[in-house]
Amino acid sequence: MGDDPIREWILSEGKATQITGIRSVGGGCINRANRYDTDAGSFFVKTNRSIGVSMFEGEALGLDAMYETRSVRVPKPFKVGSLPTGGSYIIMEYIEFGASRGDQSVLGRKLAEMHKAGKCEKGFGFDVDNTIGSTPQINTWTSNWIEFYGVHRLGYQLKLARQQYGDSLIYEKVILVIKFDQAFINILVKGQRLVKNMAPLFEDVVIEPRLLHGDLWSGNISSDKNGEPVILDPACYYGHNEAEFGMSWCAGFGGPFYSSYFEVMPKQPGFEKRRDLYVLYHYLNHYNLFGSGYRSSAMSIIDDYLRMLKV
Repeated sequence: MGDDPIREWILSEGKATQITGIRSVGGGCINRANRYDTDAGSFFVKTNRSIGVSMFEGEALGLDAMYETRSVRVPKPFKVGSLPTGGSYIIMEYIEFGASRGDQSVLGRKLAEMHKAGKCEKGFGFDVDNTIGSTPQINTWTSNWIEFYGVHRLGYQLKLARQQYGDSLIYEKVILVIKFDQAFINILVKGQRLVKNMAPLFEDVVIEPRLLHGDLWSGNISSDKNGEPVILDPACYYGHNEAEFGMSWCAGFGGPFYSSYFEVMPKQPGFEKRRDLYVLYHYLNHYNLFGSGYRSSAMSIIDDYLRMLKV
């Protein structure tokens, strides 16, 4: 590739003969985003001048995995590469958004169809690590969901909090809620008590690895011109389907969404008791990304579980 690999790809593999316009579109706070208009249609391009290709590679693999389920609409990724001046880019399908976020009941059904179709035999995790916001998200394949969630979700966020804030109080309280890997056993004096006390939360629950968007909040949900839901900017991995609702506190999901979802993926016993366990991951991530404003919300969830589990 030469000085402009984006332009070169569009004019070769993108099947365009000319680029008729480039304009900036909303791309969030991490990346720059542009719409490239051509005689072969439009392309959506995100660039980041300060990071390598791994973040966009993770996004592309997630989009591909969701696209292959033929359920909820996602933009199809075409190309990930490095910029000659440093940084990276991703080229994907451009979707013209509609005026609203669309029908919540349709989104609920389509999301459930994605979870149902996206079953994985390898276990819990993903082929690559990716990011949740700008935080690394570790996706090492693990056969047991509670271990995966404890080590690579809550555990990883707690380590970040301890490094960033030296917040031993929040760390010590959360370690009572879930069992971590063997490296933490010396710290987790009460680990064995925890295993016994966790059982009521997952009693009679079948946990299968299902493809998750991973970061489903209102900013990553839209609709196309026909009103069909579109989901964007994933942090994909294979996990317990209920973990998809961890960002529900800023997604605006209502009754029609959940009713439609559970028609396809039936609600399992104890769903309400487990819901905040998945919210906690995202509160901890916001705590690490944005500061102490999220600390009290995380602590409130932790305290509630400690009372519930009587540990």
